[in-house]
Amino acid sequence: MYNKAILMGRICNDLELKTVPSGASVLSFRLAVDRSYQIKGEERKADFFNIVAWRSTAEFISRYFAKGRMILVEGELQTRQYIDKNGSTQNIVELVVNTAHFTGEKATNSNSNSNNYGGYNPPPPANTAANAAAPAISSGSTSDFVETGSDDDYPF
Repeated sequence: MYNKAILMGRICNDLELKTVPSGASVLSFRLAVDRSYQIKGEERKADFFNIVAWRSTAEFISRYFAKGRMILVEGELQTRQYIDKNGSTQNIVELVVNTAHFTGEKATNSNSNSNNYGGYNPPPPANTAANAAAPAISSGSTSDFVETGSDDDYPF
């Protein structure tokens, strides 16, 4: 059997990383996903999904994302039941995240340290001997090319 869902949308609420008694980190939030169509004369509609992330994935999301930010999540759909304060049984469907991805959305703040990854600054490349030995790139000219014989020499 196969259970996989991929959603891309905007985070609807402030993110609050919690820790369960076993010590695992957990993060729950709602995701607004625009529908792919719009009825003429009406505002575009969105669907709202419950999202749950655990452990390092929860920590990653809470660190690099915030309310209103676009995120792509991949995971499995799961259902669970709970009893509300009126004593009624409620069923919930939620996406349990396996991986989360940046969408390439530009950061909205004017922080000079932020980049196209929404504030995530990857470490600079290591200064290895291979990088140091690489030749410098210079602009060339047509004199760098050698004229060959006739077109009959080529197999295509």
